[in-house]
Amino acid sequence: MIKYITTTETLGLRNLVLRNNAGLDKCIFPTDETEGNFHLGCFVEDRLASIATFFPEDCEGRGAGGFRLRGMATDPAFSGKGCGSDLIKFAINELRSANASYIWCHARSSAVGFYEKLGFEVISEEYEVPEIGPHFNMIKIIS
Repeated sequence: MIKYITTTETLGLRNLVLRNNAGLDKCIFPTDETEGNFHLGCFVEDRLASIATFFPEDCEGRGAGGFRLRGMATDPAFSGKGCGSDLIKFAINELRSANASYIWCHARSSAVGFYEKLGFEVISEEYEVPEIGPHFNMIKIIS
């Protein structure tokens, strides 16, 4: 089941999956409380399995109407079980009804295949995010 969650509810999975248990303080993003943003969680039997945050931000050179995906994480116990893709599909429907033009993200290189299966395209060369690792920018046009 996909539902809206709070910033606080995202922190445990962000810490575990994205920050290698570096501490919850390293998991708060400046955009967590941006006007127009939302956090989604995929729950399996009342357990939070996957999370993502979405906020209005245009991708350079891609025009207006963009929403950025940030902080996508899936509990390793649920990896490969469809939680992340269900969450993204739900978000795309929500963004479509909000008249968003596209969704984009800074994707870890290891997650590019996941996003490509959902219709995202790579739009940058690979680059390094300090202390996190290699990434690509990716985009999906919402039609």
